[in-house]
Amino acid sequence: MGVRPGPAVAYRGGVIDVRRAGDRHRGGEPDRGIGTRHSFSFGAHYDPDNLRFGALIACNEESLAPGAGFAEHPHSHTEIVTWVAEGELTHRDSTGTATVVRPGDLQYLSAASGVRHTERNDGDRPLVFVQMWLAPLEPGGEPRYEVVRGLGDTADGTGYPVPRAGAVLRVHRPAPGERAPLPLAPAVHVQVVRGAVRLDGTGGADRSDGVGGAVLGPGDAARISGGEPVELVGTAGPAEVLVWEMGAPGTPR
Repeated sequence: MGVRPGPAVAYRGGVIDVRRAGDRHRGGEPDRGIGTRHSFSFGAHYDPDNLRFGALIACNEESLAPGAGFAEHPHSHTEIVTWVAEGELTHRDSTGTATVVRPGDLQYLSAASGVRHTERNDGDRPLVFVQMWLAPLEPGGEPRYEVVRGLGDTADGTGYPVPRAGAVLRVHRPAPGERAPLPLAPAVHVQVVRGAVRLDGTGGADRSDGVGGAVLGPGDAARISGGEPVELVGTAGPAEVLVWEMGAPGTPR
């Protein structure tokens, strides 16, 4: 089963397409302690109508039991950003990097012309993380790796830029009733990690536009294409939301 859209609603010159957690494609290898939920066409799961949004070509929720992990495998021409929600992720790659990534840390791997890596749960409790792949604007280059420790709320307008993909990632943690404006961009992807938020037009209580009242819970996402400003409003906390600001929705590579 693919990710069923919906409903997508027209919103003041743009479109908001809500994708629910329960409608994601389930993958992984449960007998090896690996669980995956795919937002886009990925690996053996092919959905020609759901290949990418903006630069984003994968947004996977991964869960690894203690001792479980992904064996060494290659990547190329892909920008990979990982956000740990629970537990500890151990990363090793062919550049000699070995790192433990914890909740609140952001991991960035630019695969460029080619890199190999492993990802494991070497801890003693379950590991849950969101891994997002972006298509680069240009292929090639040298691999690059970085970890940002304790990335704070970016509601003040700062964020983590991925220039090779023409994208910026922001983290919002609105308390119940608190508002956080979403960026104005051709493509905005909203992914709820925990808690719940509502999508509202900047008119606040105005619900006649079809946006107010669209509540997103853990694992839910929204794809926003153009239109007038939209805000996140915290409804249940603590909330944590990953927001990508990108160029046009684009077409498959």
